[in-house]
Amino acid sequence: MFGKVTFFLFFIFVINLSAFSEPKNILLIHSYHRGYKWSDDISRVFEKKFSSKDNVYLTTVYMDTKKIATPLYLDKLYDLYKEQFKDRKFDVVVVADNNALDFMVRYHETLFKDLPVVFLGINNFDEAMIYENSMNLFTTGVVEKVDIDKNINLILKIHPNLKKIIIINDKSKTGYALKRDIFQVLPKYKKDVKFEYIDEIEIKKLKKRVEKLPRDVAILWVLFFRDKTGKYFTAKDSLRQVRKKAIVPIYGLWDFYLGEGIVGGRLTSATSQAKVASSLVEKILLGANPKNLPIVKKSPNRYMFDYDELKAYSIKLPKDLKDVIIINQPFSFYKEYKHLVWGTISIIFFITMMVILLIINIQKRKKSELAISNQLKFIEVLMDVIPNPISYKNLHGKYVGCNKAFAELLNRKKDDIIGKNIFDFFPKEVAYEMTRRDKEILANKKSDTFEQTIHFNDGRVRVISYNKTAYTNTDGTVGGIVSVMDDVTKRIQQRQFLIQQAKLAEMGEMIAAVAHQWNEPLVELSAILQDMEFCYREEEMNEIKMKEFVKESMIQIQYMSQTLKDFRNFLKPSNKKSLFCAKKALDEVLEIIGRQVFYSYINLNVTCKEECVPIYGYENEFKQVLLNIINNAKNKILSKNRGKNIDIKLMVHKNFSKIRVIDDAGSIPEDIINFIFDPYFTTNKNGTGLGLYMAKVIIEDKMNGTIKAFNYVNKAVFDIVVPNKEDKK
Repeated sequence: MFGKVTFFLFFIFVINLSAFSEPKNILLIHSYHRGYKWSDDISRVFEKKFSSKDNVYLTTVYMDTKKIATPLYLDKLYDLYKEQFKDRKFDVVVVADNNALDFMVRYHETLFKDLPVVFLGINNFDEAMIYENSMNLFTTGVVEKVDIDKNINLILKIHPNLKKIIIINDKSKTGYALKRDIFQVLPKYKKDVKFEYIDEIEIKKLKKRVEKLPRDVAILWVLFFRDKTGKYFTAKDSLRQVRKKAIVPIYGLWDFYLGEGIVGGRLTSATSQAKVASSLVEKILLGANPKNLPIVKKSPNRYMFDYDELKAYSIKLPKDLKDVIIINQPFSFYKEYKHLVWGTISIIFFITMMVILLIINIQKRKKSELAISNQLKFIEVLMDVIPNPISYKNLHGKYVGCNKAFAELLNRKKDDIIGKNIFDFFPKEVAYEMTRRDKEILANKKSDTFEQTIHFNDGRVRVISYNKTAYTNTDGTVGGIVSVMDDVTKRIQQRQFLIQQAKLAEMGEMIAAVAHQWNEPLVELSAILQDMEFCYREEEMNEIKMKEFVKESMIQIQYMSQTLKDFRNFLKPSNKKSLFCAKKALDEVLEIIGRQVFYSYINLNVTCKEECVPIYGYENEFKQVLLNIINNAKNKILSKNRGKNIDIKLMVHKNFSKIRVIDDAGSIPEDIINFIFDPYFTTNKNGTGLGLYMAKVIIEDKMNGTIKAFNYVNKAVFDIVVPNKEDKK
């Protein structure tokens, strides 16, 4: 199944690459001219890459800077492109080689403002080159780096008795750049071989020179487009003329010289660079930002050789060379059709093995069928022994199997269930909801875990926990859904009972808090009654006075009534989750126990930068958690007779809210800190050990949050983290 999914995703990806919703235009600017193999190889890769894609159009122009590159010429070229492209819009510009990149850096702002740029074939690349006019924000590409060091090392490996290497170069812009690189490498080999560097010579003298060289000399051909007289040569022409006269092997740095007279070497390949650059262009066309595409700084060079030259000089390549490409090799049926030969051998071997395996399989089939029959019988018995109801359905929602526990849950026989669907046994609202969930499981091929309250037609009410997942056939296709059920009715009732029991365990503290709350209003009511009596005796009582006394009395009575209301609300269990404000919940808890904390000479400090700290869960149970932690902190301060501060911080994050409670009565002992949330664990001789345990149950099991305790600078810290929005799933 996984293989098919992977193939499907790959297929969709390929479709996305080959079909753009809107036309895409690529401009390819070459530094050199058409007919120059380096430039032609680059164009060939881009044409092959994008010609098969719908709505992608490639425009190619040539700067011809091998022949002319004066400032006046480049200015006129700018005027030409400005006129040529003024009414055309491009999605990405590709620049090949240094002159095109320099031109782009200079004129990007005016010719191609804000357009992504991809470069390749750049010698001596320095990132500072693209920071002019903020080009770095729009530019990525492939750096060209010739392997001078590896080529000299290769020559010395092939010719261990070599005494001299003659390096032939020209004085073009690229030639000057390479000259610096060459002279940085040469000192490394000064003890192994002598070097002669030639970059200013007439072609005639060069040909005479190479035909008289001794056998212990080799040539490293860099570039030769102009000789000392200024005469221009094509890449092929200059090398061919020299090769005809040379009696020693010529090695090179570029793949466009391969097949024209060089033995080969670690060659810089226009094709390899163009493949990498075209992939970057493709990503940009699909929406990628060029500044997020790293520049490829490792030039994709390859070991490449000409078989005819290797044979001419009886050269054997080192065995440690890997990924070697050799051109012009004579036809060899085995080499040409190696995959076919091995494929044929593999097929013959495979058929032979299949015949043997089929003979063995026929002998084993009867035994296997018997074993499978026994296994199915065992699985059936095993499923019936499992107390959890288990069933499995096909893609059409029909039951194809179940165990004894599932049949007993429905008060049916297993044979009566097979072939029927969920609507035959469950209430309609339950059946519709479960059908909806089943469709999601089949569509996403994932599992689902949830609880559901079911009112059966016979009057039974059960809370069922479901674990469902899609199962696959042997061919990888989805066969249906397996459902494992668990009747958690009693567990939920017990859990709610424990929560209520823990809440009742706090009643002593609550009643004491209510007493503190009522103390002041009772004193006020006593004073009001005394004032009434005095006014009556002094005959100062009138209607206005009477209304004032009644008003003041009602304020105190309403305050006492609100205290009772808060107390009653605290005792009520929350029926369902809701979105509420943690700050408001904390204020209501402090309305009940705040005075008790105050009269214990404890400073309770609340820090909250938000007007509201949202929480999604059970409000009254959350108040119970806060009450328990604050009471624990208060009792700890009083019992240890140290510390006087309880700090509460409320914080809001993206998907959750955090409440942190800190007391300064000392840290929690390390030997018990990992057990304080365990049921019935307490260090208080009058405690029940349920408070923090139920706090963990409420926060983690019921509200999908976390609660933890730790020590920080001799203080105890409790962190409560809970969701602050509804989980739609």
